[in-house]
Amino acid sequence: MFSALAIGLGYALLMVPNVELMTLIIFIAGLTLGLRWGVIIGGTSEAIYSILNPFGSGLMFPPLLIAQVVSMMFVGFAGGLLRSVFYRTSFSSIQIGFAGVVGFVVTFIFDSLTTLSYPVSAGFDAPQTWGIYLSGLWFTVLHQVSNIVVFSVGVPTVMKHLANEKKDIKSKK
Repeated sequence: MFSALAIGLGYALLMVPNVELMTLIIFIAGLTLGLRWGVIIGGTSEAIYSILNPFGSGLMFPPLLIAQVVSMMFVGFAGGLLRSVFYRTSFSSIQIGFAGVVGFVVTFIFDSLTTLSYPVSAGFDAPQTWGIYLSGLWFTVLHQVSNIVVFSVGVPTVMKHLANEKKDIKSKK
C-alpha cells in the first residue's frame, strides 16, 4: 500500500516542479514498518516510478536510475532508523522542526546523488563536476525547502493518527 501511495502521489504531482510527496510516504513507510521494509518500499517505489515515468524512463540513463533508487532506499532506511523519535501521539515544536530538518537532509542527499550521477558517470573532472552541481543548486534548493514544509506538516500529522490507531487497538484487547 505504501508503494502504491508513493507512486500514485509521485505521478499526481508530476507537473508541479520541486513539490513531491513520494519522499514523505517512503519515510513514513520506514517509520511504520521498520528499516528493512522502508528500504524495500523505497527502492521498489522509486524504481517503478522512474522506469514508468511518462517524461522519460529511468532506463534511458542507468546511473541516474541507480542514484534515484539508492537515494529512496536511504529515505526508507532513515524512517526506520528514526522510528523511536517520530512514532508518537504528540509532537513538540522541536520535534516538528526536527522533522523538517530530516526532510531537508534526505532530500539534499537525493538531490546531490542524482545531480552528480551524470558528470561522475560521464567522466567529467572535479571542476566540471562541481560546475554542473552548482549550476543546478537553485533547482535543488527549491525541492529541499518544499520538503522541509512537507515533512514538518506531514510527519506529525500522519504519525499522530497511526500512533493513536495503534493505541486504540491495544486498548481494545
